[in-house]
Amino acid sequence: MKIYLVGGAIRNNLLKLPIKDKDWVVVGSNIKVMLDKNYQQVGKDFPVFIHPKTGEEYALARIDQKIGLGHKGFRTNCSSKVTLKEDLLRRDITINAIAQDSKGNYIDPYNGINDINKRVIKHVSKAFQEDPLRVLRVARFAAFLSHLGFYVFHETMIFMKKIVNNGEIKNISIERIWKETEKALKSKNPEIYFEILYKCGALSILFPEIYILYNIKHHKQNINIGKMSLFLLSKISKITNKIDVKFSSFFYYISKQLYENKNVEELKYIYSYNLALKICKRLKIPKKTKKLVICISRFSGFISNIYKQTSEEIISFFNIIDVWRNPKIIKKIVFCIDIYQIKYFSYKKIYYNPATYLNNLFIISKKINITKILKLGLKGINIRNEINRLRVNIIEKWRNDYKKNFLTNVK
Repeated sequence: MKIYLVGGAIRNNLLKLPIKDKDWVVVGSNIKVMLDKNYQQVGKDFPVFIHPKTGEEYALARIDQKIGLGHKGFRTNCSSKVTLKEDLLRRDITINAIAQDSKGNYIDPYNGINDINKRVIKHVSKAFQEDPLRVLRVARFAAFLSHLGFYVFHETMIFMKKIVNNGEIKNISIERIWKETEKALKSKNPEIYFEILYKCGALSILFPEIYILYNIKHHKQNINIGKMSLFLLSKISKITNKIDVKFSSFFYYISKQLYENKNVEELKYIYSYNLALKICKRLKIPKKTKKLVICISRFSGFISNIYKQTSEEIISFFNIIDVWRNPKIIKKIVFCIDIYQIKYFSYKKIYYNPATYLNNLFIISKKINITKILKLGLKGINIRNEINRLRVNIIEKWRNDYKKNFLTNVK
């Protein structure tokens, strides 16, 4: 029985990137031996074990044989006779097919180290095209390693297109689509993920809501909204690593462009609240991200024109998004719209910045004395009505003062 370090830990170490997890492959062993050594077995598709002390994952060396559709359509052979080279051959890309023994020696039968030096993301073998999930993984690694100059090998891209064209891409589970997308969104360049999927043809199948944007020209600039949206996503990713903020800002920009685009009147409904809800449901997006995406999609027009809304409508908006119990959401909303406004507009000659204005309204609305209201002896809905009334009054006064100050400064 021999144990080797494999995959991402080696790749990241060679690239001088942080190592988050260590994966190990065990050659010359079997399930019984692993269990006798107190490893805990997990997973039903192929034997993976948790080390009794370190908690790290140890997998038996295996060979995968394609027998069905999708990324789950494989028969696994975990015989003790499977060699390390055979195990590495089944992996997706060469930079992930490198092993290291207990003495620190590299085992690199498919030239992964050379490809790391050449900054190329390349398939290990033609078996690459048997697993449609690898399309997403390559796109994700392209996003993850883009800042280091990595690119997708041309033949690998050809294989990815074949996977799309033969329909295998449709067999990826929704859970895995979001899981890979989520990882890509954590990278410094998540826009590369969507660009690669577009180039290989997978975007129209996996993300039709984004793909359609490539066929819509911006009403003022001769460039499609898809590319402009991804450009903004790249800018956002330089400022924050929060997935819910990145994804929601992306949706906010798309909603704004479709709404403002006079050439696509019939498409304004595309990013409405109902469709945003469907997208989140289809991709099974986690609650935290889903809440912000839907909020941004539902109220993008309202927020952009916050100055034109009545004080009653603004307090009603705060109540709907439950900002009193979840104050962080207002900060995230402000961030989403502020990124858009700062990157594309100047506020030197106009009345207000929607993001700053909205944030100020929230701060002012919190200044009422709830304890004093409770002492009035009101009950039930009368308490809420009184709180709403006072909040409306306090922000109305602030807005009137704001307007007077602005007019004074203009004069």
